[in-house]
Amino acid sequence: MSKRINVALIGNPNTGKTSVFNLLTGLNQKTGNYPGITVEKKEGICNLPKGTKAHIIDLPGTYSLNASSLDENLVIELLLNKNDKDYPDLAVVIADVENLKRNLLLFTQIKDLGIPSLLVINMSDRMLRKGISIDVEKMEEALQTKIALISTRKNEGIDNLKSLIANHRQLSPSSCLDFTQIDPSYFESLQQTFPNQSVYKLWLVITQDVNFANINRNTITQSQSTHTRSASFLKRLQQRETIKRYQFINQVLKLSYNINLEEATDFRARLDRVLTHKFWGYVIFFVILLTIFQAIFDWSSYPMDAIDSAFVSLSESAKTHLPSWFVPRLIAEGIIPGIGGVVIFIPQIAILFVFISLLEESGYMSRVVFMMDRVLRRYGLSGKSVVPLISGTACAIPAIMATRNIENWKERLITILVTPFTTCSARLPVYLILIALVVPDTRFLGANLQGLVLMGLYLLGFVMAIGAAQVMNKLLILPHPNTFVVEMPNYRLPLLRNVLITVYDKTKSFVLEAGKIILAISVLLWVMASNGPGDNFKNAEKIVADNTELTGEALEQKVLAHKLENSYLGLVGKAIEPSIRPLGYDWKIGIAIVSSFAAREVFVGTLATIYNVGSDEEDTIKNRMAAEVKPNGQPMFDLPTGMSLMIFYAFAMQCMSTLAIVRKETNSWKWPTVQLVSMTAIAYLAAFVTYRILLYF
Repeated sequence: MSKRINVALIGNPNTGKTSVFNLLTGLNQKTGNYPGITVEKKEGICNLPKGTKAHIIDLPGTYSLNASSLDENLVIELLLNKNDKDYPDLAVVIADVENLKRNLLLFTQIKDLGIPSLLVINMSDRMLRKGISIDVEKMEEALQTKIALISTRKNEGIDNLKSLIANHRQLSPSSCLDFTQIDPSYFESLQQTFPNQSVYKLWLVITQDVNFANINRNTITQSQSTHTRSASFLKRLQQRETIKRYQFINQVLKLSYNINLEEATDFRARLDRVLTHKFWGYVIFFVILLTIFQAIFDWSSYPMDAIDSAFVSLSESAKTHLPSWFVPRLIAEGIIPGIGGVVIFIPQIAILFVFISLLEESGYMSRVVFMMDRVLRRYGLSGKSVVPLISGTACAIPAIMATRNIENWKERLITILVTPFTTCSARLPVYLILIALVVPDTRFLGANLQGLVLMGLYLLGFVMAIGAAQVMNKLLILPHPNTFVVEMPNYRLPLLRNVLITVYDKTKSFVLEAGKIILAISVLLWVMASNGPGDNFKNAEKIVADNTELTGEALEQKVLAHKLENSYLGLVGKAIEPSIRPLGYDWKIGIAIVSSFAAREVFVGTLATIYNVGSDEEDTIKNRMAAEVKPNGQPMFDLPTGMSLMIFYAFAMQCMSTLAIVRKETNSWKWPTVQLVSMTAIAYLAAFVTYRILLYF
């Protein structure tokens, strides 16, 4: 029977922790949330020598155990709680070969917790170019640990790392230094009060917002009447602790770490001057965005056509070969078209995630955050708000979770409320199908016009988020924004392995999460569309035949349209049609809008289901939508209606999952209610104005 150990990957941001995680686990990993907490949790399995398996937990990046955010707090609570099922048997601390001094602060703190700790020094391939040399044996002796020199870029040292993890019992759990020397009397008294507890754990309980075992901060304070200290005293003691640790780290590095500083054509500094320039930096970012949206359309056309044809053939084959009763018809006319209406957009979603991953991996995304801070600060947003706003282009849910790094509550609240305005990947299928219907596939100034419209929708959402933030900034009377600090990582060539794993993980998550909702809604919609009350539905063939002279295929289509209009689904659409008619929508679009509240991408799947109910035609969803006409004979999806729909989805809160996350993050139904009502009102008004203006052109 194989043994299994818990291994926690811990490290500062930008040390390559995710790359190490990917190398150890490959695709044998999953992403979720910590129980009861909306913070992302990545874990996977790694096969080690001697038949051992390691359960690898990729903890959020943290600079030290002096927590300043919820993510860092989570790290501390796990390391303190031995009863947690994920409590590590081994802490693997990832360090960057160029920033060892800063990284070792966290390592010395973790050693003080008594957890066997292994130091992994990443990016060893840069040592020769940077003139760095390390005496590993001396450093291991000073830190009382084993050290693995690795390069995730060149896949070097990973086997040695796995071997050290498998032999973790040989690592010393003792501390590197005696931090209690900063105030011996205070810590001696603390130890006497709780003789069976680790002094450093007690110290963390006192100074951080965490608990462990059955001890909390109040218990410690009440039990220490002889040496209770003020907050200012504890803060000074923390500072002295940090100084003490850096003094020790300096001694270690003096003995074992050397840099030859004869270089320096500082390529990074020169590149930063261009990429973060007050004018050219924004121009370059705009060009990168334009390239992304052009690629989404130009590169994805062939795989999309192939997927489209495959699902049409599959649906037609199911109709031909399956018997004509309820379940086979449901599969052929409901499930297959509904799922196909989303699967077809996998190429575009994958391309979007490829570019986002490349920007993050290269280190450029941090420069974007730095540049956009100049813009956002005047609107009352912290520079840290940029991360949720940018990551919102993937999904609003993890973007809203990311606001937990914003310390100021009001700044965080504003960011939470405006983040859904940024265009997420769930809106992408809606935009793509509508743009393909109403925007000509032509070139404008050498660029694809459809790509320009898509980029315009993304920019519109971002501008709306900023405008809404400015309004709320005045209404909520925000204090002066906090100082913004962002680390600029070294530029590096993106690792193809990391990019592919990210794209695979994100695309799979998108498809599976959307697929569950779409499948359920597709079944419900098909049942509602295939059944109806009264004689108008049951006697559709006779009613239509008595009132028209059509024959053959035309008569069949007329009967299908009559049935759909008088089905349960049609009745729902008819009920809401008066409220959406001013926007240029009919009852079928109304059904799609209502059902897409479960998830925006359901809009396309819903229309795919509606337009395929009982139909034997081989038309694709795009062709069926293009064939829809208004009572006046004009195309239903003309430019005014198509643009109105896109504007509606650009501003509307069409996602119940996002509302649920806002409720959890704000701990109140007040703010998600305000968000839902205000965004729906803005979307309705903007769509109405768009439709009426374009109607006159």
